[in-house]
Amino acid sequence: MVGDYTENSLVEQPAIALFSELGWEAANCFYESFNDSPSPLSSPKGRGKDIGRETPYYVVLEPKLRVALRRLNPGLADEAINFAVEELTKDRSLMSPAQANREVYKLLKEGIRVDLSSTLTSDPSPTGRGEDVVRVRVIDWDNPGNNDFFLASQLWISGDMYKRRADLVGFVNGIPLVFIELKAFHKNLEDAFQDNLRDYKTTIPQVFWYNALVILSNGSDSRIGTITAGEKKGREPFLRLRQLRRTNHPRQGQPRHLPAQRGNPRRVGQSARSRRIGPGNRRRP
Repeated sequence: MVGDYTENSLVEQPAIALFSELGWEAANCFYESFNDSPSPLSSPKGRGKDIGRETPYYVVLEPKLRVALRRLNPGLADEAINFAVEELTKDRSLMSPAQANREVYKLLKEGIRVDLSSTLTSDPSPTGRGEDVVRVRVIDWDNPGNNDFFLASQLWISGDMYKRRADLVGFVNGIPLVFIELKAFHKNLEDAFQDNLRDYKTTIPQVFWYNALVILSNGSDSRIGTITAGEKKGREPFLRLRQLRRTNHPRQGQPRHLPAQRGNPRRVGQSARSRRIGPGNRRRP
């Protein structure tokens, strides 16, 4: 269809190219395989990309997460790593998405508290310093290069009743921090919010437990916010992304208001950690 072609060629592919230029690994996951099982969809190449999920319901890329935890917490015992993974990925469906998001945000920002005396089967402390309680780092906020950045396009996610396909999801150390909904040039961004994002929050809420940034874009206009942006009167709105420097003109075909700097791993990390997204932080054009 013409509409699909326009969105993919003029909006999605340029956005993927921007992230790739900034060091993000990118993969089309439309024909994703799960745990070495064939793709449930008929892949033209016979096999889809395996990114480490057991099922479409899982939204954390556990293999990437475990590698990151070992890299950021050298010497930590397997039991402690397992506990940290379980704590981060446990079911939070009885919470509201906003409550779950706040809980996960604290874990990502402060680290996961692990009581070594209750998780380890042997002594001494794996850190060699004798602590009984440690904070397991999930993300290196100060040194972006120590993290793993992965952008999945056309990612299928299953909820309790329905299955949805996300345009772009940005993972940092296997955690889905960035959710991007794209529209064709001629579509209003209000459609992305009213028709798509609200539906996703209801049908696949688990992906928003971990979310730090939501981006809506039609290529000529882009907005950024948190999972509660625009939901109720008085809540923080989606803010328009503006270029940081007037001299940084986008190349032909690049999303006009999705400048490369905003996709920079360091800036993504800073925004996710501080959540400085609100009217009080609006930049002047």
